[in-house]
Amino acid sequence: MAKIAVIGMGYVGIPAAVLLAAAGHQVTGLQRRSARSGWKIEWINAGRSPIGGQEPELAETLAQVVRQGRLRVTEDYSVLPDIELILIDVQTPTDGEHQPRYESLQEACRQVGRYLQPGQVVILESTVAPGTTQHLVKPLLEQQSGLQAGLPQGFGLCFSYERVMVGRLLHNIREYPKIVGGIDPLSTERACQMYRTIVRGGVYGTDPLTAEVSKTVENAYRDVQIAFANEVALLCEALGTDVYTVRQFVNGLPDDPSVPHANPVRQMHFPGAGVGGHCLPKDTWLLLHGYQTYAQQKPAYPSSVLQDARYLNDWMPLHMADLLIAGLEEAGREPRQSQVAVLGYAFVEDSDDPRNTPTLTLLRELERRGIAFRVHDPFVKEETGYQIEADLEAVLKDSDGVVLMTRHSLYRTLSPALLGSLLRTRVLIDGRNTFSPESFLETGFILKGVGKGNLNNKSKVVKGA
Repeated sequence: MAKIAVIGMGYVGIPAAVLLAAAGHQVTGLQRRSARSGWKIEWINAGRSPIGGQEPELAETLAQVVRQGRLRVTEDYSVLPDIELILIDVQTPTDGEHQPRYESLQEACRQVGRYLQPGQVVILESTVAPGTTQHLVKPLLEQQSGLQAGLPQGFGLCFSYERVMVGRLLHNIREYPKIVGGIDPLSTERACQMYRTIVRGGVYGTDPLTAEVSKTVENAYRDVQIAFANEVALLCEALGTDVYTVRQFVNGLPDDPSVPHANPVRQMHFPGAGVGGHCLPKDTWLLLHGYQTYAQQKPAYPSSVLQDARYLNDWMPLHMADLLIAGLEEAGREPRQSQVAVLGYAFVEDSDDPRNTPTLTLLRELERRGIAFRVHDPFVKEETGYQIEADLEAVLKDSDGVVLMTRHSLYRTLSPALLGSLLRTRVLIDGRNTFSPESFLETGFILKGVGKGNLNNKSKVVKGA
């Protein structure tokens, strides 16, 4: 068992710290006492989880390891000289120009460097552009510490990416394979030994660059798959068919490994109202940034499937606004004189995580088009610049339309009768394939959805009570 520090008490750092403490390690969390996040220190030290929503096992396990004295959180980096392994789990967002913002990472490296000792191992878990461990983190740690990277004489250094997903934080760390990219064999082995105490899915060693590329490619791959589904959905809307029926037939091809080079299996993703979260909206840009910055040879091919997929997925909330306006106009409502209810601010269902939510893009577009709105989310309590209301019926009351952006369990219970009794105009825009079209169309709703090109758009509009 080791003494471990985890820097950054967020969606990656907290579950990592909890699992390591539950495995018997002595874990110290480090968290900046900022106006936005400093409260987490007292919460965790009191055994309370700062992560809301439906997160199996996390709150109970956190309370247990705090009670047993194996996890505590501080803002004081002077605890580091007594630590064996240091995990860095800070946010690494991109800016409006899709360039990485490494301020938090650089500050964490400077603080670690001040206290770094020979023999300690630093493990970067934050997602970064390929080349960052070698060209940014390593020099900064060496400069601040006066030590050379590399064991056994200096400090160890690895990049080992996370694969967490809200709603499955502990599960993913524990069950998915862990990739460890160390700058030398001893650094890699030290980190692998630690991860083997909590990971059941296997721990695999490589170099930092390969690990960095693998992480960003994993998410870029999924982003491209979603963009493919979104583009097919737009084609289905235009052609007048249902993308979900198309998807069912496409994915009905069998997994036939008898001829590996011609296996017909397909796994088309779901389309939807947009892509959010900390990873998918930025990791493609990190991959491309690493390529543009550090690639030694570049092909002449001028386009990028990865980049175009990002643009399409970012555009989908604007399409939701288009569907809303079409629905309002079909109902005889002037969009600029309408009031709409937007359901869901978190980027994923039954979570309180608002990072890079496509709902924000929708709200800004509604503002630009002069459409009034109210926002509801059962888990997200507040967001800078927008009021998020907790009373669902109050948000729905006398609205001229509903736009569903997040598939929270609460929204799946909404019936045509309930919505019809509250809305002024029966317009429903389903961005997540949540509602049964037939039951709503039969009761006079105008219902539109992503990829739903075959809906009866001439249904009679029934005014709400």
